[in-house]
Amino acid sequence: MWQKIKNIYHFFVAILANILFFFPSRKIKLIAVTGTDGKTTTVSLIYHILKSSGAKVSMISSIAAVIDDKTYDTGFHVTTPASFSLQRFMRKARNKKSEYFVLEVTSHAIDQNRIAGIPIKVGVLTNVTNEHLDYHKTYDNYLKTKLNLLKKSKICVVNSDDISYTLLSDAKSKKLPENWITYGLSQSSDYNPKTFDIKKARLVGDFNKYNVLAAVSCAKSLGVKNEVIKKALGSFHMPVGRVDYVYQKDFSIMIDFAHTPNAFEKILSTVRPITKGKLIHVFGSAGERDALKRPFLGEISSKYCDILVLTAEDPRSEDVNKIIAEIEVGIKREQAEVIRIPDRKEAIEAAVQMAKKDDLVLITGKAQESSMNYGKEEVPWSEFSAVEEALILRDKVNNEKN
Repeated sequence: MWQKIKNIYHFFVAILANILFFFPSRKIKLIAVTGTDGKTTTVSLIYHILKSSGAKVSMISSIAAVIDDKTYDTGFHVTTPASFSLQRFMRKARNKKSEYFVLEVTSHAIDQNRIAGIPIKVGVLTNVTNEHLDYHKTYDNYLKTKLNLLKKSKICVVNSDDISYTLLSDAKSKKLPENWITYGLSQSSDYNPKTFDIKKARLVGDFNKYNVLAAVSCAKSLGVKNEVIKKALGSFHMPVGRVDYVYQKDFSIMIDFAHTPNAFEKILSTVRPITKGKLIHVFGSAGERDALKRPFLGEISSKYCDILVLTAEDPRSEDVNKIIAEIEVGIKREQAEVIRIPDRKEAIEAAVQMAKKDDLVLITGKAQESSMNYGKEEVPWSEFSAVEEALILRDKVNNEKN
């Protein structure tokens, strides 16, 4: 009940923000991308394709806002900004004559009416798996929240291979057939690798093929020509912190944002076959957020990895050791070695130090985020700096041994 009252309040705040910034979204074609995983990469792909077509385009993702090629910080742990910030960015985009605006939209943003008053040209749904159940309580509620975005969209682009697809009939029934576009790896979808050649997109993993096909479907719905799309796919680079190899010499280090069971399954099943040596996984789970997923994170990681280094990931007010213990419940101990190092910097140092020839150190959960939340305050944090320092320490230790 209290949440509903708060959401009504957020609705009026959103309408007020629309009014104060003179409804900037009404003269921009807005593409809204939602889903459990793959949102940031899909937003970046759509942005890159539209920009490559010669259009003026802006975007907001969990990494940053980009308005007329200028990058703006959106704040700590922010994906979809609050209503006033969102409308301010859209006004900037409108002032710069942007034709398109690509927006990453979380389920929280939909439920809290942050996008109220914004007409959506294309709504893209990547997938819906169990996540954010601390907020939505049930998978059904979570899915219905995502569906609210599709219902507001003139054109819907959806993943027909996803487990949620059969539950989308209510939203589908409200759309004309030409406004309901499907994509997937199966040939029953409108856009798949058979109907549209995506080989030029040299991205790792089937999960990225889905992201590419989502972007292709969206671009096609907006009238972008095939040759423009294919050329853009060939020049696209993954966003920072997404399947991001930050070190590749005698061993490798990769940083990725994966923090859900589905994302773990996708990234780990992809890198396991291409890792000749041991797969060393450094990860944790966010405090005060969906504790039910923690054992599943441990189970999936132990299925693919040789060594699990369990550590902090925005513990907030929760005890890091408690979170680690809950992750451990799902670990198949006979399959993997488990190391517990609550301090994330020390955990990364340990993982880098133990890596040998052909090993891969995979660090997930934080990626580009610039702070760590320990409950009372945000502490500056950089996954990339931590890796750099760990490599320096490794060289120092090795030199001392020699």
